[in-house]
Amino acid sequence: MKYAIIGAGGTGGILGFYMTKAGRDVTLIARGRHLAAMQENGLTVEKMWDGTTETIPVKATDMEHYDEQPDVVLVCVKGYSLEETIPFIQRVAKPSTMVIPVLNIYGTGAKMQEKLPELLVTDGCMYVSANIKEPGVLIQHGRILRVVYGVRNMSSQKVTVKGAHSEEIMDTLKNIKKDFDDSGIDGVLSENIQRDALEKFSYVSPIGAAGLYYHATAADFQREGEQREAFKTMIREIAALAEAMGVPFERNMVEVNLKILSSLAPEATTSMQRDVMEGKDSEIDGLVYEVVRMGERYHVPVPVYAKVAEKLRETL
Repeated sequence: MKYAIIGAGGTGGILGFYMTKAGRDVTLIARGRHLAAMQENGLTVEKMWDGTTETIPVKATDMEHYDEQPDVVLVCVKGYSLEETIPFIQRVAKPSTMVIPVLNIYGTGAKMQEKLPELLVTDGCMYVSANIKEPGVLIQHGRILRVVYGVRNMSSQKVTVKGAHSEEIMDTLKNIKKDFDDSGIDGVLSENIQRDALEKFSYVSPIGAAGLYYHATAADFQREGEQREAFKTMIREIAALAEAMGVPFERNMVEVNLKILSSLAPEATTSMQRDVMEGKDSEIDGLVYEVVRMGERYHVPVPVYAKVAEKLRETL
């Protein structure tokens, strides 16, 4: 299958690197100095946990010059850049093209589906800690590398795909999983993607919010103390929301997320922290303020999130 990956940072770039290395047909859609460096020198990944570095040639271009029709579009941009991907997808997609958003923000797939009614848009999320170190170079902080994806409601969504039946869709979804697995990426085809995406959100939102609030690194959350307790409490607030939303967690997400956290390099930070500190656009609305809005919507108290949101609104 032919893949187009929009965004070549810590999610899309890492996916593109491992899938290209495994011989899959992947084109990274990027821009600026990062794109120029990849076109000239290839894509480099540094693994923080063992100090190794590897560079491979990759196919990379910008939106304007991409002229293929992909079977799968993986959307790996920040939430604030999502809107600009829609016209590009509309231009390059064929009726059978499947769109898989892999973002930190919960509920992205449903929002994209409204704007791409002719295509099938799944939900998806990714477990990875990585970022662009410099143009053409990514740094991966920990070994965890997993993509979870699935169709929200096959019975209602399949009718939007011209000429496709649920069996064909499932075959494509399974082929994508095989491509992930063969690339050394843990591909998880979810039977309840809303719960699974909310589980991922229960990690990325608390760690981003608490990291920003405390100006903390992974090390601050890996040891006992106020930062770690706030992180755990925010996970429990997300769990209470999941219950109210009708997709209760079936695992202890505090334990699950602390295990994920333990695998990170002590100096690791979140992309939202780095963006805010560098004065860039950030995902703070979708990762922090949206949780407060969800609490109001579902009548669930989220006091730690409310405290964090209030401080961040005052200081940023």
